[in-house]
Amino acid sequence: MEKAGKSGEDLLLAIRRNPCAREAMLWTEIGGKVRCELCERRCEIPEGGRGFCKTRVNVNGRLFTLEYGNISSISANPIEKKPFFHFYPGTKALTVGSYSCNFTCSWCQNWEISKVEPSIYACNFLSVSDFMRKVAYFGCEGTSISFNEPTLMLEYAIDVFREARSRGYYNTFVTNGYMSERALNLLVESGLDAMNVDVKGCSSAVMRYCGADVEKVWRNIRIACEKGVHVEVTTLLIPGVNDDEECLREIALRIKRFAGENTPWHITRYFPAYKAIEAGLCEITPVEKMEHALRIGKDAGLNYVYLGNVPGHKYENTYCHACGFLLIKRHGFDVIRNELRSGRCPRCGAEIPIRF
Repeated sequence: MEKAGKSGEDLLLAIRRNPCAREAMLWTEIGGKVRCELCERRCEIPEGGRGFCKTRVNVNGRLFTLEYGNISSISANPIEKKPFFHFYPGTKALTVGSYSCNFTCSWCQNWEISKVEPSIYACNFLSVSDFMRKVAYFGCEGTSISFNEPTLMLEYAIDVFREARSRGYYNTFVTNGYMSERALNLLVESGLDAMNVDVKGCSSAVMRYCGADVEKVWRNIRIACEKGVHVEVTTLLIPGVNDDEECLREIALRIKRFAGENTPWHITRYFPAYKAIEAGLCEITPVEKMEHALRIGKDAGLNYVYLGNVPGHKYENTYCHACGFLLIKRHGFDVIRNELRSGRCPRCGAEIPIRF
């Protein structure tokens, strides 16, 4: 844990002056410390210190978040970019991110923000009302918290989701899935409609490279599905980390078990970034290896397996699971053609599990 190095009075004054600092929602007092209950790290934070993700600080025995509306990135993204392929295809979501992460991945694609801790003294504040005005201005159909780990913006996400739902917008999360069960329940109750969960590998790889217990991620996938949240799963296929056949088969079988055979599995191509060289993870994923992973997913009984970061590949498209008819043609993040009619395949009439 990080010590802030300032007196409680100085920190409290800084908190009061920072529009992005709010008292956190999920924490308990434990013998002179506070235990953060936002994610499964459950950090015990001393007075003046921060937890693992550096986004929460203990000030005078109370836990404060520095992430409320603290925006590092904002853009109106195609929903396909998340990626969501079975959730409102062809629409846009106003997407924001903040700072830091609760994982330790050495290959992070967004390291410029995910490896930066928020300041207690300054922030880039965007109010919920201003967020909503931007949703309308950019012609978006929904919201998304993404870029870095969105769980760290829990308090802001809850307020955004409630307001967005009241105005008829959908709400999405692109996450590593390591939130506590209480946090997940709060998000669902507040209007979370869809999650794309990044399953980074099997238990040994996730513990080694991410410092996390993958069983908690699978638990949250199961709970989200049980609560009616639309779930899609992504695995960044990294040579030497999660590309062995046993690991891929385990991921595919668990998707089927916990989320169902119609849950999309996005297998995305890895390009080295951040500290990949130091970690010895320098190989770009061969397309042939991705296609082999796709076959493993299909053999495990998944109806919809996609390949990402390979623009123009035929498995960017959606095909009817019953007859193989091309239903949605994509290129990158663009929907080129959509043949679905009333949620059914126009050739064979099979019901296609896509939300519109």
